[in-house]
This record gives sequence, structure tokens and C-alpha cells, in this order.
Amino acid sequence: MTTASEVPFGDMTVDHIELYVSDIQAKTAWMVDQYGLTVEADNEHEAAGAGVRSVALGSRGISVVLTEALDEEHPAAVYVARHGDGVGSIALRVPDATAAFDEAVRRGAHPVASPVARDGVVTAAIGAFGDVTHLFVERRAGVPKGTLPGLRPVPRREPAQDMGLTGVDHFAVCLEAGTLDATLDYYRRVLGFEMIFAEDIVVGAQAMISKVAQSRSGAVTFTLIEPDLSREPGQIDEFLKRHDGSGVQHVAWNTDDIVRSVRNMRSSGVEFLNTPSTYYTLLAERLTTRWHSVEDLRNHDILIDEDHDGQLFQIFTRSVHPRRTLFMEVIERAGARTFGSANIKALYEAVELQRANEGAFR
Repeated sequence: MTTASEVPFGDMTVDHIELYVSDIQAKTAWMVDQYGLTVEADNEHEAAGAGVRSVALGSRGISVVLTEALDEEHPAAVYVARHGDGVGSIALRVPDATAAFDEAVRRGAHPVASPVARDGVVTAAIGAFGDVTHLFVERRAGVPKGTLPGLRPVPRREPAQDMGLTGVDHFAVCLEAGTLDATLDYYRRVLGFEMIFAEDIVVGAQAMISKVAQSRSGAVTFTLIEPDLSREPGQIDEFLKRHDGSGVQHVAWNTDDIVRSVRNMRSSGVEFLNTPSTYYTLLAERLTTRWHSVEDLRNHDILIDEDHDGQLFQIFTRSVHPRRTLFMEVIERAGARTFGSANIKALYEAVELQRANEGAFR
């Protein structure tokens, strides 16, 4: 039974993702050309006064805001100086932003920005993990989906082709060792999340600990990961070193047809991590594919796993970040609802292979 205090978080969804960037033109071209997003709005009319230049991009259920600081004191500038380009804010759509903010703060959240109403949208912000924040977003009746304060619609810059991406599946978050349980408790206590999966992943001499937190609505999911310090340093340790602290390691995008999406993204210049051919040789011993042929999976380096509800297919992009931190995932859920251990291990092994090929801790 949902209590009165849970109501502000009951219908929570991902509203948009804000990336703080050093070159907004280059990143806009990247998201349009390689991920098929469309430019929808910007703040050119008031950029100087706002201290930032912002561009909103979208596609179906995806909304991304790119923000480049014009003032070196702006939080976006401070973030980029410390971490490089990355996810600075994950905005959460709620029915009542003021009620959500008040209840979250009452439960112990760190207040970042008090509720403000503008352009028919109410926003308020709290701290999340590392230097990432959560922005509560409430759109009042009659306000179009995607409207954000200070951003005005612009002539649409359409992508060259549709990549078939439909929404955000989950965020993978790398955390400093020893902080995973506290972060999980924060999401449970402050926002009413539930833990839906937990796994200790061991790959050779390395290991990581993973726990998945999900909103009561099921629409917002965080895979929380920390390194196991009893083992040798690995990719999570390297992310924390290069990123200078906790942060979003990757964003997973949903698709209805992963083979088509990967084919189109590759033709647009996206590079994906390779999968060893032995993975597909041994696949028949693990499961029977019901949606895509093994040959299609092999040709596109796509991984597969399953749970009691169905199968899921996934692939990870090669990081193009100067620090080799942030990357993306494409995932198709054919009924599957959870995160199988084979998936998480496959991600770890794929990134470890990239590290081995490129050289670790350079």
C-alpha cells in the first residue's frame, strides 16, 4: 500500500538527461549524427544572461539537454573542469515538483535548488551521488511535453537516419569503494526506490559489486557499482580515477530492434566493443535465441541474456571520451525485466578487453 508520503514519487519517470560539455556544437553534432536525436530547442536568446548555452535534443521517449558554461563559476564549468564532459543532472518527472522536493528534503536529501515556476514548468533540485544532481520537473496542464524553462523551440535539425532508440532503460553508476550501500539506502529512504537485483561479479583477479535500484514506478533504474578492494584494480577503479570520483559510467538506450539500431549507428560512425567469437560458439549451451538469429548477433557483436520473463539483447559503445569514461549501451528487451548476471559480467569483460587493447591507466 502506498502511503501519503510516497505519492510525490509514485509516478516518477526520467524527464531528461543533462550533459555538461566543453563544446556544445561538437556534442550536438555527435548526438544528432550518431544517435539520431533531433535538435528541438535552445536558449540562444538569453544564453549570456543565464551564464550557459543549452540545446535540447529528443527522439521518441528520449530527451537530452547539452549545457556549456559561459561563466567559469557556473556549476557546469566546475563539473567539466573536474570530470570532463558527463552527466551532470538526471531530471525526474513527477506530478508535483514542490511536494517531491519538500518530501525528499524531509527524508534527508541535500537541497540544491528550491522550487521555481517558469514557463508553465516547476523545477527543484536535490543532490544525488558525486557531483550529479536530480532535478524534479512538473509540467502544468497544457504545457507541451519536453518544454523546459528558458529554452525556446528552434527549426528542427533532423538526423540523417532514424537509429530506432526509444527511451532510457537505465543508468550505470560507478561509486567510490565503500559507498554503494549508503547510496542504495539514500535512494530507498529519500525517493522510495527498491533494490531489484544484486550481484558480485568476479572476472579473473578483478571484481566488482553491483546492486540495482529502481523507482516504484519501474521507470527509473540505477545500476550501482563499486570496486571490490580485496581484488586487483579494474575498470571501475580506472573510471573513478579518470572521472575523479563517482559518476555515470554509461546510459542505456532502449530499442525495439537492436540489430537495425546497431547497423544504422555503425554506418553513422558509432564504434562498439567487440565480442569474442567463442561467445557465440558457446551460446547454444546457455540458451536458445527466440528473437534474433545467432548469425545476426555475431555479425553485430550483440550480447544476449534471459530471465523468467524473456530475453534481452545488448551492446556497448566504445568510449570516445578523452578520459575514456562515459560510454553508451543499446538494449532491447524481449520480455525480460531484470538484469541477468551474464549481462553484467559481459559488460565487465568487454570493457576489460578494451582496456587490455588500449593499455590500462595510461
